[in-house]
Amino acid sequence: MTYRALDSYSVIDYLRATPSLANVLDLKTPMHAREVGDGNLNLVFIVESETGGQSVVVKQALPYLRVAGESWPLTRERMRFETQALIKHNELAPGLAPQVYHYDEEMSLVVMENLSALEVMRRPLVARKRFPNFADHISTFLARTLFFTSDFHLTGVEKKEMQAKFINPHLCKIQEDFVFTNPFMESPENRWNPLLDAEVQAVRRNSALKLALAEMKMSYMTHAEALIHSDLHTGSIMANEEMTKVIDPEFAFFGPMGFDVGAVLENLVLNYLSHFAHTPDAEARRDYQAYLLSLVRDIWTQFTAKFDALWVENNCGELMPAKYWEYPGGDAAFVEFRRRTLAHILHDVAGHGGAKMLRRMMGIVSVWDITSIADLEQRAVAERLAIRIGSRWVMERNSIQGVDDLIGIVREEAELSEE
Repeated sequence: MTYRALDSYSVIDYLRATPSLANVLDLKTPMHAREVGDGNLNLVFIVESETGGQSVVVKQALPYLRVAGESWPLTRERMRFETQALIKHNELAPGLAPQVYHYDEEMSLVVMENLSALEVMRRPLVARKRFPNFADHISTFLARTLFFTSDFHLTGVEKKEMQAKFINPHLCKIQEDFVFTNPFMESPENRWNPLLDAEVQAVRRNSALKLALAEMKMSYMTHAEALIHSDLHTGSIMANEEMTKVIDPEFAFFGPMGFDVGAVLENLVLNYLSHFAHTPDAEARRDYQAYLLSLVRDIWTQFTAKFDALWVENNCGELMPAKYWEYPGGDAAFVEFRRRTLAHILHDVAGHGGAKMLRRMMGIVSVWDITSIADLEQRAVAERLAIRIGSRWVMERNSIQGVDDLIGIVREEAELSEE
């Protein structure tokens, strides 16, 4: 079938002409579709049977960057990477990603499970909603997807063969430019609150910070540690009180583990900062901000415990096989190697998380938590804090000893702003 961009009418015709979907959707009954994509890249449709009970999501890649328009061409192959990643995520972390029902390479689309019973997390976090299972679920997702695609578990051949399937140069280029480079220099797509002009220019002239950001970009481009989602913010996670699902892994490739963990934690910090405007009641604000920082702590603590346990139970990779540690004192050395590895990941969490925090303040794409603050003065309070915290996370990353050091930076800067 020749590629064509679908709309809310033609998507129904497409589904009716796909017999393999008959087990999840009655293709003969009336259906209706609505386009719900508010992302930067793709068309997304929810298609439901008018008799109720059956529905799917159809996601189709456009041949350009949607946020920038047709003047910014982009390969449609990203839908293959997303589908491969979803299948792998379901294999490694069952129940924590949407099920894939159908993939069409020519049409650059995937048909998957409808998650309408869940919410994209970003807006409910602004509304101060709590997700009691989130720390457990997302730490499980991170630990399992990162460990089982790393050299700690796979043979060298297995890892390289999997890595070859996720060479994702065009979307990597977007992250390389829009996360690590363009926000920190003159580039026509950059946007920021005009009240931040002085802060933006100060970041661009800060040599120590820019050297650190260059090192983080080098990490992103050269440290192929595991299959990472590479865009794991709170807009790529759907949840309710019982369930959590990770969506939108079209940026997936083999990169540094700390990038994914850092993205989750930095988005929680940005939400924390947004409540200085969104929650004027001081007591309610402090209570919810404490909850958000407890999530940061719990996610990291549970991630490290789960990752370490998986490593001990499944030490079959060729990086350092089990026999390597079979000597008097080897057990203690293996414990130390695992400790050093997790310390390295935490340093990357700080560096990559800080870089992403900064780029949201002065690059092409911000976050709704912040941009939904209508008053530019109030918005600038959160944004200036994000710049200071992000800068410190990046520059102080190698001295971070534990997650409480990251949280401490957030608290220190927040307290200074309230004095």
